[in-house]
Amino acid sequence: MCGGVEVAGRYTESGKPVRVYFPNPKAALPMLQADGSVEWLPWGRRQEQEGKLPATGWARVDSISAGKWARFHPREVWIVAERFMEKDPAGVSHWFDLEEGQAIEGLLVAAGEERRVYVVTSLPPPGCESIHGRWPLVRLAE
Repeated sequence: MCGGVEVAGRYTESGKPVRVYFPNPKAALPMLQADGSVEWLPWGRRQEQEGKLPATGWARVDSISAGKWARFHPREVWIVAERFMEKDPAGVSHWFDLEEGQAIEGLLVAAGEERRVYVVTSLPPPGCESIHGRWPLVRLAE
């Protein structure tokens, strides 16, 4: 389900790679902008956080297609990362590298002044079903 991402130093303030994990209430994800820069926005919303947007960090591709996110004015975005992490049923972390030019598909949504980005998920690729039943959509960044 993508519990974490590693972001390359070229996209961070420190210039060093950063790992971001969803359980951290301050977790934010870098979205690629048209000019090549990035904008960091909060990664979803946790149950205990204030806000009107869904309390989750993920958006299923089938729920997006069904219009369940429409009231939040969704916009497809690209999350730049070097790799992402999935935990298997035993709680063991597995890191998966993205290839050059790939990004994780995100869904940028808003409610009033609140803006957050959610990782878009679908079924896992063949051979990865035993790790987790939902997988981030990884595509070539457009």
